[in-house]
Amino acid sequence: MTKIIDIKNTLNQKYFERENEIEAMLTAIVARQHILLIGSAGTGKSAISSELKNVIKGSNYFQWLLTQFSTPEELFGVISIKELENGIYKRNIQGKLPEAHFAFLDEIFKANSAILNSLLTIINERLFYNNGSPLKTPLMSIVGSSNEYPEEGEGLEALFDRFLLRFEVEYIKDENNFIQMLKGDNQNIQMPSLTLDELIQEQFLADTVNIPVDVYNVLAEIRRLLADEGIRPSDRRFKQSLSLLKAKAHIEGRNEVLVGDILLLKNALWETVDQKTLTSQIVTENAQDKVTLLIQQRESEVDELCKQGYESNDTDTKIETRKKLLTIEKELEELKSKSNNPAIQSMLNKIKTTTVAIQESVLGF
Repeated sequence: MTKIIDIKNTLNQKYFERENEIEAMLTAIVARQHILLIGSAGTGKSAISSELKNVIKGSNYFQWLLTQFSTPEELFGVISIKELENGIYKRNIQGKLPEAHFAFLDEIFKANSAILNSLLTIINERLFYNNGSPLKTPLMSIVGSSNEYPEEGEGLEALFDRFLLRFEVEYIKDENNFIQMLKGDNQNIQMPSLTLDELIQEQFLADTVNIPVDVYNVLAEIRRLLADEGIRPSDRRFKQSLSLLKAKAHIEGRNEVLVGDILLLKNALWETVDQKTLTSQIVTENAQDKVTLLIQQRESEVDELCKQGYESNDTDTKIETRKKLLTIEKELEELKSKSNNPAIQSMLNKIKTTTVAIQESVLGF
């Protein structure tokens, strides 16, 4: 877990304004899921993805740029002439996609029909049929990228659906980050890593993370609200999303998923591009961590009451303000046992100081 955090932090130093994509990619490999990056050429999609071969030692990494003229041999290996002489139609898969733990497929929607069926089977079932015999592949995660979304009617809906996480990658916006990128000082950062065996252990531990009932309830509510808008992600997509929630919690050092983790699924639960914004809105509104929301509400309320306690010249108002602050203080003490959010202690300190000041100025003790 600590090594994955180190990897994430280092990648964030190396690639500006890519925090969400980096977190998603690392979450995807722990969850054994696939991620799609959509964006213009030159946004760093391939650079980020190729880091997988550097940070997971001992893994097989495969990378390929697809075109409309790509052939199955490029991804799955050439036909073995020796086997063919014996009437066996078998590919030599050494160094190709069927042997990879991780893969980056650039311009993935250029995949033609000759490639598509085998690609779908590898992505979804982790199987490659060689001479008609199913071969279990070691594939953990594929990062796919494209400059654009597939158009309706191209027959790529099934391929698009295989990517559980989908992110749009944009050019660097902040001018200072842009200048730092041009200087390139961050490219020489020493990259931490973990072994393939260590990653497998992290994947196992992520599988043991608990999902409490309130998370399931929020997911059910999100599903209902999406359906009301005509957005119907499959039951399979919801089921696979649980692995993302578990992986996210594990990477952050928790053995239980929080409602707030569901925010990641705003990049997973839409079916078509025109549903993306509304899906993000529905997920965001319903996946807010209830503890965090309560803390935010109480911060504003405490600030206002403390200001009132110091500035009011009315004795009754001061006494009433003190009573309200003491009620909130009791609630925060209970909340403190459920959350280590530092804002709670900050509010408690502020309440203590204010109530003491009110005592001294009004109550005389």
